[in-house]
Amino acid sequence: MAAGIDIPTDPEWVDEVLLAGPGGQVCLVLDAPVDRASLRTLVAERQQALHDAGLRAGGSVALCLPPSLTFITNLLAVWRIGARAALLDHRLTAFEVEQALERLAPQFVVGVEKSSGGALRAFYEVQEKIVVRPGGQPSETSHALVQLSSGSTGPSKSIGRTASDLIAEIERYKAIGEGVPQGGERIVSLASMVHVLGLVGGLLYGLRAGVQLVLPGRMTADAILEAVAAGPEPTTLLGVPFHIELLAAVAAPPRLPQLTGMTTGGELVRAQVHDAFADRYGIRLGNMYGMTELGVIATDLFGAHRPAILPAPGIEIRADDGELHIAMENSPYVGLVDPTRWSDGWLHTKDAGSVEPDTGLVRVRGRRDSQVSIGGLKVDLSEVEHTLAGLPGVEAAVVVYGKAIEAYVVLAAGGQLDGVQAALSERVAAYKRPRAWHAVDQLPRTATGKLVRDQSVLSGAR
Repeated sequence: MAAGIDIPTDPEWVDEVLLAGPGGQVCLVLDAPVDRASLRTLVAERQQALHDAGLRAGGSVALCLPPSLTFITNLLAVWRIGARAALLDHRLTAFEVEQALERLAPQFVVGVEKSSGGALRAFYEVQEKIVVRPGGQPSETSHALVQLSSGSTGPSKSIGRTASDLIAEIERYKAIGEGVPQGGERIVSLASMVHVLGLVGGLLYGLRAGVQLVLPGRMTADAILEAVAAGPEPTTLLGVPFHIELLAAVAAPPRLPQLTGMTTGGELVRAQVHDAFADRYGIRLGNMYGMTELGVIATDLFGAHRPAILPAPGIEIRADDGELHIAMENSPYVGLVDPTRWSDGWLHTKDAGSVEPDTGLVRVRGRRDSQVSIGGLKVDLSEVEHTLAGLPGVEAAVVVYGKAIEAYVVLAAGGQLDGVQAALSERVAAYKRPRAWHAVDQLPRTATGKLVRDQSVLSGAR
């Protein structure tokens, strides 16, 4: 079986790296502040409950929990035992969860017994239940964490990360320095803790660095801004482009002198949205490029190089035949041997891009598998999509290829489809233009905020 960066790490890393610090220091703010002493107590209680259920070092658990203090304490407790935690997004259907459990074969599943919450909740009050899964297997590798890729660009993959790998990413955030929240500051996180940005960039880095991690009560613009206003400490927003669009739509946001910046992962923010956000809030808007396989890879936290980014400290990137490759000692994929994804110490990102030889600046140009051949002519769908999304009258767009190029467009207020089509014809060659157009109210997104390009899903948005 393929292994990640396979360095055994004593489970005491949880105490040393994540839970250390003054007992009275507030480290989490959900519905109420949680200090480190309380968190340590809660984690110890969950550790005892999991131990009583039979979990031992080298065991395996799947966490099927919504964002909550329960999720955090169970995750840290599993690691403190020396077991492996697989994270399943709480928004998956029962069918999808069962499929994932069949693949991952955990010994235990920690799910929801009772939960209070509702639409747009950013965190929940959860009473968990521990279920023994017949036929579950202990971890076959030293991975502390298993995550599933979004599957938005292909079948979902199981990605394993060791404690050493997670610690290395936390230290990478520290090494980036300026633009990354420092001890005594706050992160208002809008990113899912099931996925790498919210988990490592928010929760784990925050615990390590003495940064308060704050979750807003609801995932609405008003609630997010209220969470920022609730504390005097310098505050950074952490999210994905969807959250920028949400906040940029606020016509007259309150004055928030403590808000120092926002950092987003995922797709590059459209220029119009970037400018609208900057006009509204007058703060830096940084971009981060990362993957579940490795975490943060490159950043531009002050927008100085937009749309280019700089590799994070210790990260080596090269462009090979137009595809970005990243140096990585071992394959991160669990149970997958595929030389097109990892080979000879390089992770094949499937992202098209380039690296400037003099500066090291990286340009990410979209998914490499977005290229199609039309009558023998190569068409980069991401180029067409980016151009379309930047036109006046367009709020969002996705361009896909089935039997022909198709565009799914969310029109802005006052936008007209024929006007958009005419504008696009002035900017891209005829063979690149969509042959089918669909004006929709909204576009489906993955749990991490990325636009979905699966045609079967998109057809449901019509």
